[in-house]
Amino acid sequence: MEPGCHDLDEIETITLRHYDQNAEAFWDGTKDHDVTQNYAAFLAPFPKDKQLDILDFGCGPGRDVSYFKSLGHRPVGLDGSEAFCGMARRHTGCQILHQKFLSLELPSQAFDGIFANASLFHVPSQHLPRVLDELRSAIRPGGVLFLSNPRGDDEGWSGQRYGHYMQFDTSKLFLEQAGFRVIDHYYRPSGKPRHEQPWLAIVAQIALFKNT
Repeated sequence: MEPGCHDLDEIETITLRHYDQNAEAFWDGTKDHDVTQNYAAFLAPFPKDKQLDILDFGCGPGRDVSYFKSLGHRPVGLDGSEAFCGMARRHTGCQILHQKFLSLELPSQAFDGIFANASLFHVPSQHLPRVLDELRSAIRPGGVLFLSNPRGDDEGWSGQRYGHYMQFDTSKLFLEQAGFRVIDHYYRPSGKPRHEQPWLAIVAQIALFKNT
């Protein structure tokens, strides 16, 4: 069920408080996750020798920022959790923006691509079109948005975290309405039957014309 406007501050506050209070445990539990498939899918549309300006949207403690930096790219992290931002700065030495997803202040056309790994599903459905518009505006023409989220047909609380879970067709519709075209998608973990693949990954590129 979609939240009312008066619930949005509570949704962000409670979800971010959960991450702030569990930051070290989250780092310990995710720092060694194998997301090479996601890295490869995100980087595939770009020339192999191009140094990229990348925004890691929902960067957490900085695992993926570190990876992109190791390849010679220019990553910038963004997270709503103050604890995660501090950890990411220490782990990477990169610029890390402390911004909540529902109140972004991103520079226009500053990034070649945005890597949103396990983050956009925290955006309530009623605000997802606006957030996607803001991400699109921050990407240069022809740039790429990568997103990987747990899939489903539900929206609401899971413990102290709010989530909006979509299947591919719904995700594709949101992206197309925001001016993206889907160029690739897959389910994770690879090699499993579909019912054992809870994650949906999508690679989308800025379209020439935005659907209205």
